[in-house]
Amino acid sequence: MKDSAEWIETLNKITCLAQSGLYYSKDIYDKERYQQLLNHVRTLINLKEIDTTHFIPNVLQDIGYATPKIDVRAVVFKDNKLLLARETQDGLWSVPGGWADVGYSAAESAEKEVLEETGLEVRAVKLLALTDRRKHPHPTMFLHVYKAFFWCELIGGKAKPSIETSEVGFFGRDELPPISTARVTEAQIHHFFELKRELPQNTYFD
Repeated sequence: MKDSAEWIETLNKITCLAQSGLYYSKDIYDKERYQQLLNHVRTLINLKEIDTTHFIPNVLQDIGYATPKIDVRAVVFKDNKLLLARETQDGLWSVPGGWADVGYSAAESAEKEVLEETGLEVRAVKLLALTDRRKHPHPTMFLHVYKAFFWCELIGGKAKPSIETSEVGFFGRDELPPISTARVTEAQIHHFFELKRELPQNTYFD
């Protein structure tokens, strides 16, 4: 697993350099070389049998200076139970969230994700954590991702599933369903329950 993660991280760095080179270079021959680099990276990924689901839409079609992508997540409690949604993609459960949308602030994106995935209306009140996905025990992924976790207050709506989610519910600490660690780790969820007692003054990072 460690070797695979290092392999993916190295290829990701090469990809980012090639992306930035394509954007800033004015020389057509250099642009061709950078494009060839991206093609070679894609070949190496396929040879290693790494999941390339997000490679074309999120990497090859990206333009400009290469930067990490932002995943926003909402932490919502009701009667000491945490809001979780069952993802249709892997059948596992996660705090609501997804990629941040252009035209929305990070907090607005988190609120929007909750409404779309669960039917519930929330208000983001505090940024709990801004983490680097690589520094936590999530499954290896080609993209370099920052994850923003917002503490949100429940203000309305009615719980219901969506295109992205098959079930929605509130769960106590001792009754958690199987967790989608690609989105949130069990350690992070248990930390959220600890924070329920008193929100921290400072935001956790890294």
